[in-house]
Amino acid sequence: MNIFWRKGFEATSLDDLTKAMGLSRSSFYGAFGDKQALFLRAVEHYSSNGIRNLRDVAETAEGNAIDAMMQAISDPHGGSKGCLLVNCITELAPHDEKVAEIGRRHLETIEEIFSKAIDPHNPDAVRDRARAYSSLAIGTLALRKAGIPAERIAETLKQARTILSP
Repeated sequence: MNIFWRKGFEATSLDDLTKAMGLSRSSFYGAFGDKQALFLRAVEHYSSNGIRNLRDVAETAEGNAIDAMMQAISDPHGGSKGCLLVNCITELAPHDEKVAEIGRRHLETIEEIFSKAIDPHNPDAVRDRARAYSSLAIGTLALRKAGIPAERIAETLKQARTILSP
């Protein structure tokens, strides 16, 4: 997963993968099938962990759950490699339906988590606002990847909160 995250799918070679895993090519093919199959498993794993972590943040946030979730997604101090899933969506989703489907499902689930945090009794009524929050938080990943300083990203999140608050 980390090699795909660092290099992207296209730039990751089978040699990169077998070396990192300490496998021969035949063992790799026997265990995973091919590079695409391993990649999809890695992206699904990343998505599942990310969703689980975001649910935990929403449920255990001290103070405002929305602010905590936006901070968790954007991770202003997280470095320039960005989010594996967002990287995959931008690199592959336009021509890979499996990656596009994983990405859609992931983004829709984030939106659902935001909706429930905004209004646990009627999450459908706040779906558009939830989508705006999640889109802004995810958008800050592009800022981070471009090397925008963490302080500016934090200010962007603060401004987003004032704009989207009822």
